[in-house]
Amino acid sequence: MIRYTALALWLCIASPLALAGEQVLRLSTTTSTDNSGLLAWLLPAFEARTGMKVQVIAVGSGKALELAKNGDVDVALVHARAAEDRFVAEGHGVGRRDVMYNDFVLACPPSDRAGIKGGTDIIAALRKLAASEVRFVSRGDNSGTDQMEKSYWKAAGVQPPPARYLSAGLGMGEVLTMAAELQACTLSDRATFATYKDKTGLAILVQGDPRMFNPYGIIAVNPAHHPGVNVQGARQLVDWITSADGQARIAGFRPGGQQLFFPSAQR
Repeated sequence: MIRYTALALWLCIASPLALAGEQVLRLSTTTSTDNSGLLAWLLPAFEARTGMKVQVIAVGSGKALELAKNGDVDVALVHARAAEDRFVAEGHGVGRRDVMYNDFVLACPPSDRAGIKGGTDIIAALRKLAASEVRFVSRGDNSGTDQMEKSYWKAAGVQPPPARYLSAGLGMGEVLTMAAELQACTLSDRATFATYKDKTGLAILVQGDPRMFNPYGIIAVNPAHHPGVNVQGARQLVDWITSADGQARIAGFRPGGQQLFFPSAQR
């Protein structure tokens, strides 16, 4: 597995077959699947099975789908269901399948200066947060997490003033680190929070709201729009990650004994 940051994105796009003698599959995905360590757990098994090398571009879901729309990758693994459905409806992707799910959590300093600890209503918690003096760090990158966060603020009908609402334009791990440094709250997927918990000292103050459900899907790029994509490799990854083997490996990803993703493929 080859991992690319956004800064090295051009290298992957410019040289999609950079590894001589090896077939390459380009995967755009979310920072949560990368930061959590899930891909490092999953993809070596797929590579060993198929002989392919997977180039991973970890960005927000919005950017991941944009790369797929432009034909810069072969397949996308994301968590932004409404955007995924639009992507397929507009003809950019084919064969979307459910892969797994977890949930979002509201992570804050354990001091809980907004008085929201133990809550299970994300909208009520955000209203209290907006009325407090606590700062909030937003992903601000059109990721699945960012889109969900914005929908929560819209439902709440309030938002902290600009001095307390910081739009980072960064990945989830970086935003958690930033929130810890600023003693601020942020919305995170549970997997990345768990990975960064010891580094940040943040705590989960709000969880368990059904609106915080976080499903992931995988979509192959439509070869009718981009004939040069590795459609065979994309289909192999889609089939494998939703197979009994792939789903069992997702369930078996338990860093520190905690299951962070739950398989959901329909077979």
